[in-house]
Amino acid sequence: MKKEISFFLFHCKIEKKLSPKTLKAYEADLRQFDEFVKKEDIAKITKEDLKLYLQMLSKYASRTMKRKVATLKTFFSFLEFEESIENNPFHKVRIKIKLERLLPKVLSITEINAILAYAYLEKERISIKKSYQYKEAIRNIAVLELLLATGIRVSELCSLKMVNIGKDFETIRILGKGNKERNIPITNKATKEALQNNYLSFQELIDTSSCFFINRFGNPLSTQSVRLLVKKHALKADIQRTITPHVFRHSFATLLLEEDVDIRYIQHFLGHSSINVTQMYAHVNEKKKTELLMVKNPRNFVRF
Repeated sequence: MKKEISFFLFHCKIEKKLSPKTLKAYEADLRQFDEFVKKEDIAKITKEDLKLYLQMLSKYASRTMKRKVATLKTFFSFLEFEESIENNPFHKVRIKIKLERLLPKVLSITEINAILAYAYLEKERISIKKSYQYKEAIRNIAVLELLLATGIRVSELCSLKMVNIGKDFETIRILGKGNKERNIPITNKATKEALQNNYLSFQELIDTSSCFFINRFGNPLSTQSVRLLVKKHALKADIQRTITPHVFRHSFATLLLEEDVDIRYIQHFLGHSSINVTQMYAHVNEKKKTELLMVKNPRNFVRF
């Protein structure tokens, strides 16, 4: 069993080129299944074993359960294709997991105004303009502006390279899930200035490391740091609920949708689609994308 798991993970890493985060989740799910069934010979796993395991998984949230089951299905399909097993036990098990429908949290324009107002005010309150504290405030503004203006994932933001930023900070190229690239125009003046100021403040470190967002140690800004940054600014803006970078992503999409932007463009901006949808949107007109964000970008409606 352990040998087959290692073989599968190697395939996912080398051939499918899945992200480290996905590989880590796969490994955790498969190790959990291995510990539960306790069978050395994977060919002896039956549908009864799967049913018992599914019963145990029922203690998890439906989305977590669905992910763990999907991992197992992928694993056994791979083994069947590689002829490591003759019979896939999932062929005889019917599984239907109903997901609860959760509406995404979004920020109102008033809340966005409050968060940005605090970020800019915090910068102005720092008297020593050459201090790291001042540079950090500039970086925080750039992070918040980019989250709002592009709907970028926190992991994508933290891995953003200087080489991925276009001339005059007018576009960014994002390497998303599945190593899929997408370009997003930066059309708002305040956002462009925030990105430029971040570069000027950390220019030497950025040029050395190539990463665009840098911490005090000269390392790439971590996703946890961005989450704490967002949480802090939301609390200071007197928003009494949990705000994460992903809430900015939801807000970006929701506010665009409210302005009647075609869902195809929104999905392209987010890089959040199936393979078929991605192929269909691969030829989205670059000029149309820029025109849409020139007029419809949520940052344009924030008065600060």
